Amino acid sequence: MSERYARQVLFYGIGREGQKTLMEKTAVLVGCGALGCTSANLLVRSGIKCLKIIDRDYIEESNLQRQSLFDEEDLKQNLPKAIAAQKKLQKANSLIQVESFVADLNPSNIETLLQDAHLVVDGTDNFETRFLINDYCVKNGIPWIYGACIGSTGLTMNIIPSKTPCLRCMLENVPPFGTTETCDTEGIIAPIASMIASVQVAEALKILTHNYDVVSKGLLKIDLWRNEIKRIFTEDIKDKTGCIVCSRHHYEFLTKDTCSTITTLCGRNAIQILPPNGSKLDLTKLATRLEKVGKISYNSFLLRLKTGKYELTIFPDGRSIISGTNDLATAKGLYAKYIGM
Repeated sequence: MSERYARQVLFYGIGREGQKTLMEKTAVLVGCGALGCTSANLLVRSGIKCLKIIDRDYIEESNLQRQSLFDEEDLKQNLPKAIAAQKKLQKANSLIQVESFVADLNPSNIETLLQDAHLVVDGTDNFETRFLINDYCVKNGIPWIYGACIGSTGLTMNIIPSKTPCLRCMLENVPPFGTTETCDTEGIIAPIASMIASVQVAEALKILTHNYDVVSKGLLKIDLWRNEIKRIFTEDIKDKTGCIVCSRHHYEFLTKDTCSTITTLCGRNAIQILPPNGSKLDLTKLATRLEKVGKISYNSFLLRLKTGKYELTIFPDGRSIISGTNDLATAKGLYAKYIGM
């Protein structure tokens, strides 16, 4: 037992046996943005056996305000987030295994990327990926911890298969594309991301050391700007909803049918994204949201957003053409940032 973990071993909730248990566990972090950076740092320093980091994005200057693992040198090197995070984390604790995957989690790779996971931590920015994680984890009996932040508000909830409601119990369907706010349209302050991630990791330590009696129950909502903390108890929801995942064991997000269709447009340096089942966007409302982040032009048929070297052409059914890239992960990231997924 390394002296490194001496203070954690002294804590009554973990102790020597708990620390030994942690050192046998693998956690998977999906998304290494504001939530993911703090979660990764805390998990690595806690002394788990292995942390796997999955992220499809690269570092941008606007990330430095809140994504604590990255610095200006990483930005200059144009590093993917997963790679930069791995380098920093391995320096923080060389005793554990840190693996990085520059990938977009989807039905075709989730079995490989999440294999051997004892716990999954949500650091994502879209509901499509969260529903995918939920399906996989419930099907395979793997606990996962939902987390989300925007503005000064954050949410988190433990999802422990067979013991708690799952995400589909709380939210039956993915919110219509283009109807949810994002950090790139509404902003975010760093402290709320740090707080929610800290709660997620505290819960992760409880789950990984089998301290289920003290695991947080229900959905926790925190607004740091208004100094509000609310807990929504959810114990009875699972039995009432007849959940498609928990009750009916139908894991539709593990099939490609329910995922966005992404097509490279030959010769155009552009990618088309078509959300499943379409959407119904109010382009006027969307224009009001997006005018903060770039140059907007629109009519009743389409909306165009120019931001940096990219142009997004958005249609009322949620279909979008992202010009300026042939990289699928980049296009999907831009869609999630500005339209929402």
